[in-house]
Amino acid sequence: MPLAAVDLVTLPAPDQTPEGWSPRTPRAEIAPNFSVEKSDNNTHLVLQSPGDKGCNGHWAHTFEIEGSKHYHFQAFRLAENVATPNQSILVRIEWSDADGNRVSSPHPVNATYFGTGTDHARPDFPRDQGLTADGWTEVSDTYLAPPDATQAEVQLTLRWTPNGRVAWRDITMEACPAPKPRKVILATVHSDLRGGESALQNLDQLKPLIQEAGAKNADLLVLPECVDTKSNGLTVAEGADSLDECTAFLGDLAKEYNMYIVAGLHEREDNLIYNVAVLLNPDGELAGSYRKCTLPREEIAGGVQPGREYPVFDTRFGKLGMMVCYDVFHPEVARNLALNGAEIIAVPVWGANPTLAAARCIENHVYLVTSTYTDHDHDWMKSAIWDREGQRLAEGTKWNTLVLAEVDLNQPTYWRHLGDFQSRIQRERPLPPESGAHSGKPVLP
Repeated sequence: MPLAAVDLVTLPAPDQTPEGWSPRTPRAEIAPNFSVEKSDNNTHLVLQSPGDKGCNGHWAHTFEIEGSKHYHFQAFRLAENVATPNQSILVRIEWSDADGNRVSSPHPVNATYFGTGTDHARPDFPRDQGLTADGWTEVSDTYLAPPDATQAEVQLTLRWTPNGRVAWRDITMEACPAPKPRKVILATVHSDLRGGESALQNLDQLKPLIQEAGAKNADLLVLPECVDTKSNGLTVAEGADSLDECTAFLGDLAKEYNMYIVAGLHEREDNLIYNVAVLLNPDGELAGSYRKCTLPREEIAGGVQPGREYPVFDTRFGKLGMMVCYDVFHPEVARNLALNGAEIIAVPVWGANPTLAAARCIENHVYLVTSTYTDHDHDWMKSAIWDREGQRLAEGTKWNTLVLAEVDLNQPTYWRHLGDFQSRIQRERPLPPESGAHSGKPVLP
């Protein structure tokens, strides 16, 4: 069966077009302008929107490959006047046999949702990897070629952007070794945390579980929300005033056991108090914090301030984001963290809807690690490690216990008919609303 669902239009190639590359578009009336530029011994493949919001087209090239081998794709792009580069500028890779027919995917499909068997190989969308020193964005990923594939068509796309422009250079598709596993031991505690009279006494109650996690070589340990004020009579302001001694206590343990620790505390900035998740690194340092962005009415009434940022932290095992409790009820928080690159989200939480926690995993194909005070027998949040499909890999069923699970971050999750959904999110999520939307109805921020 041919790959294309529509007959793409191949346009005349401009002068100096490199061999094998051709300009294409779904329809000539929405084609961008194609050109080739030479600069510093480099050839740049350029697409320029003629001003039409509906612009959609791509440079196409077919690379010869061998089935069942790994290939590393890499390219660099430089955009101008593009409001949403993740959605308007992308690479799409189509796998096929010598006749351009679809081939079977090399990846198993999760039987939980889609039954057993294989699926057709779906297009892949390499991820943005960061900026070079001269301001170009690297777009790259490594793939296992389908066993029956003999070619990979690379499409360098510009779409949906008025007056936008993108230049591409140094486009390669080369055989490479299989990626090594990137295994991570994730851990969480399940505790009701009662009887302390200070923030440090609360943390001291959790110390045996922290030590157990360290003895079991956990890479990341997540503690619950508000461990500085839980059941000890302290106000949020008093808890915030103990932040330095709490992070010092946790930092010593993180360093002793060579692991990352996330805990829910309170933070003061001048006269403002935030509910935060802090990250201690294996050097014992405070690597950063996330300020809870969505506050329930009780915290608002108590004068807590919402955060506005979605930081993601580089760790030795990958990219880590954090949320706190009520954030689970709001899809924007996890989505923003995922768009910023988070592979795992640590969630200190007092209590929340576990179905929504699973939804955050499914929507973003990220792992969640939750630590809660909720009784496991209640139909509410669990202290658990969640996979990208919202399944609980491990969960705490008894008070004051440690829960661990090992995951491989280099093992993508594939869905039938969709492929690697995680790589598609940035490319296919909704565009932001335009000012003065044509419907005449209010536009939500």
